[in-house]
Amino acid sequence: MKVKKAIKRLNKVESILSNVIDQFSSDNGLRELLDSAKTSVVRAKKSVGQQEPSKAGKKPPAKADKSQRSRLSAEGRKSISLAAKKRWALAKRNGMNAVTGRKLKKTA
Repeated sequence: MKVKKAIKRLNKVESILSNVIDQFSSDNGLRELLDSAKTSVVRAKKSVGQQEPSKAGKKPPAKADKSQRSRLSAEGRKSISLAAKKRWALAKRNGMNAVTGRKLKKTA
């Protein structure tokens, strides 16, 4: 069980015991037993709290440098478009589909 969860449960047990002790104030024998149970819970909380690992040893995750997203200039976009048109024209002359690379079917 995790340390935080154990401490939460022990806190809940301690509060319940406090409520029960307040309700049974008349019977001394029962009150002594409940008091000893409460002190045991408090000691358990202290021992669990001491076992809690320190978080100082962990390093935070490294963050990547934020690089700006490169954008395509108008000239670059135009040159890519022209190159694609040349490829498509060459493929058409050779009777091939520019995208799939398969031979075009002749239609009547």
